[in-house]
Amino acid sequence: MANLNKVMIIGNVGSDPEMRFTPNGNPVTSFRVATNRVYTTPEGERKQETDWFTVVTWNKLAEQCNQFLAKGRLVYVEGRLHNLSWEGQDGQKRFRTEVIANRVTFLDRQSSAAIGDEKAEEPDTVEIEPDDIPF
Repeated sequence: MANLNKVMIIGNVGSDPEMRFTPNGNPVTSFRVATNRVYTTPEGERKQETDWFTVVTWNKLAEQCNQFLAKGRLVYVEGRLHNLSWEGQDGQKRFRTEVIANRVTFLDRQSSAAIGDEKAEEPDTVEIEPDDIPF
């Protein structure tokens, strides 16, 4: 029987990306993405619900996300869900679900910050091949 673990989200980056390196020197960049869902209650009241996702990118994709993403940018993220669990310092079991991205598409264009500055060329789509994922 086939298995599938795939997630696709479109949302706004909620904080500037943070890049770090594994002991082997592989770059890893994490950032948060917020998605909004608007719905109407049975009473006719419109409500908005926000879900937050932690996105993790590796290697070349991590470097590009760190370079080009910033808080507020609109992105499409495609990848797989990864569940983590650990015991906190207080002895309590902790859980977190992350999106391990293999594709990040920048959906908006960011204008130059200062007049006269030439805009850095930025890719529309950044992709990583499954063979590039270090696990």
